[in-house]
Amino acid sequence: MGANSSSIAELANNSYLQRLAGTETISENDPFWNQLLSFSFTTPTNGADTQLLEEATLSISKSLIENNSRTENLQALVKIFLSRTNELKISAECQDQLFIWQAHNALFIIRCLLKVFVSQMPEEELQLNLSYQEKAPLSYGAEAEDLLEELICNLVHLIIELPLLDITYSILLESVTTLLVLLSYQLFQKEIIRESLIYKYLMKGQCHQLTSRIVKTLLYNFIRQEKCPPPGTQIFEQTSEGSSLLYGLASGVASGLWTVLTLGGVGSKAAQQGDLSSPLANRSLLLLLVLSNLSNRPESPNPYRQSIMSFKNTQDNTAIQSPNSYCFQINFNSLYTALYEQQKSDQATLLLYTLLHQNPNVRTYVLARTDVENLVLPILETLYCVEERNSHHVYMALIILLILTEEDSFNRSVHEVVLKNITWYAERVLTEISLGSLLVLVVIRTVQYNMTRTRDKYLHTNCLAALANMSAQFRSLHQYAAQRIISLFALLSKKHNKVLEQATQSLRGPVNAEENSPTPDYAQDLNVIEEVIRMMLEIINSCLSTSLHHNPNLVYALLYKRDLFEQFRTHPSFQDVMQNLDMVISFFSLRLEQAGTDLSVERVLEVIKQGAVALPKDKLKKFPELKFKYVEEEQPEEFFIPYIWSLAYNSTAELYWNPQQVQLFTMDSG
Repeated sequence: MGANSSSIAELANNSYLQRLAGTETISENDPFWNQLLSFSFTTPTNGADTQLLEEATLSISKSLIENNSRTENLQALVKIFLSRTNELKISAECQDQLFIWQAHNALFIIRCLLKVFVSQMPEEELQLNLSYQEKAPLSYGAEAEDLLEELICNLVHLIIELPLLDITYSILLESVTTLLVLLSYQLFQKEIIRESLIYKYLMKGQCHQLTSRIVKTLLYNFIRQEKCPPPGTQIFEQTSEGSSLLYGLASGVASGLWTVLTLGGVGSKAAQQGDLSSPLANRSLLLLLVLSNLSNRPESPNPYRQSIMSFKNTQDNTAIQSPNSYCFQINFNSLYTALYEQQKSDQATLLLYTLLHQNPNVRTYVLARTDVENLVLPILETLYCVEERNSHHVYMALIILLILTEEDSFNRSVHEVVLKNITWYAERVLTEISLGSLLVLVVIRTVQYNMTRTRDKYLHTNCLAALANMSAQFRSLHQYAAQRIISLFALLSKKHNKVLEQATQSLRGPVNAEENSPTPDYAQDLNVIEEVIRMMLEIINSCLSTSLHHNPNLVYALLYKRDLFEQFRTHPSFQDVMQNLDMVISFFSLRLEQAGTDLSVERVLEVIKQGAVALPKDKLKKFPELKFKYVEEEQPEEFFIPYIWSLAYNSTAELYWNPQQVQLFTMDSG
């Protein structure tokens, strides 16, 4: 790679790469290594560009796989990189750009080679290719050195200890990416990997004692959202046409052909920033999610998950006295800000879910915030833009709302926050609405979308569970929110009547039924829709029996559509829950009759408010409070691991593989 090449295609004939992959053993002291590592190379920023590079060097990689068992040139390259990692921190402090640049180049080549090795051989064979046997005199019989574990531990140390500066950005990014590449064995397996050599190194080996420090560092990388260094920070500038301070790849490679990302001086052009404005933050978060979802069993708990579950706020003085070795402190205010600012990404939503579900300290802090709208609004926008998001992002956003609505303090506070001009809500101009009413609107819209499109029972259940949790604390519901609650009930009622009619028709005999066509299970369909109708009735009843006087708009909407409820009064599945609705409808209908005819909307609302004060509370039957808690499935990794790796695969150019090789995804990756 040290020699000039006029195009990517010529990399296959590059003399330095050919010698590395050839049959000749290259000593660690050979000047070849300095020549190989003295290149200025621009990093591809998307899968297509990465594929061009890999196709051009595939023959080199395969030659190395074939010859490395004899030459051990890969081991020599890894040893050279490892020998330099101990001095990187000092180099950063001394601004020794040349040393950092060559260390980065070594790791870049290692990562590119490892990616091919990972896709071509099992872990055990990779370990053999990274086992180093000293060839010096008197070393015969010495135990082989496991460079795979040493490489992993050095990368973890490097991520933790190397300060994040312009000149270190590229090597820190490369370190995180290399760990992801090593962990990407999962992509080539249909089943979830539960036992793994690399997992063992990360969870039980030398890395174990660094668990809390790597989790903290990855979190801070996410929090900082450090952008790629600007073009002016490149380490080496061309001194004259055709010459430089390094053995460069020819300008034909470094320009025109690729969109280039300037990382700590590697390359000569700035990338189009967009979603990759902070690739280090993005990949650090992906690595954190991967680590925290590695195999977790009672007899062998995942230390990264333990750390995620236990870290505390820097303001929490009790954290210092904690005996938990996985515990650390982090600034919750900075974390909260990063979480709500990045909620448009699946990864940030998944991190928020993980923290709310698994870390009680984070959950308590979030619920105590007085600016909860900053976090909730982007989540609601994700649900609102359901057609533009993948189904798993929508599902995680909904679960977050369900977790938040488990707390009465949250359900009260959202109705105290008044919002103005919600620009992304297109169905109606909302000049002023409470956060609670907006939440109701968006969740109901999600239910209606699901009824007509995806028809996911679990999505239905979780939407209604969130509404049920909030129902006893509904306060001053916006008139449009009240209308949508009754409109959803009307839609369910219409669907119920249609299914009931189809079921009745099927009992009389099939009409124009095709031969061998399966008979729909109308009984099951009817049972499902009646469960949903009952839950809607319970939500309305919960609001009326606990906060009727706070919600005149809901009473108004109920009276306006009172005929909808008539058919359910005598239905055996709904008689008990219909009692309060019947009583409210009858009570307020009578008061409106007494108030006269041709009443304006304002006058009707005035009568309702007066009637709410006059209505004896003991007339409403008390039901148990509606409370639903989110319970994670028994084997959550069956969902989360494919989801996380689909995000990594789709957002990280360095993790691009031929889709035909990838076995893991049985889910849509969005």
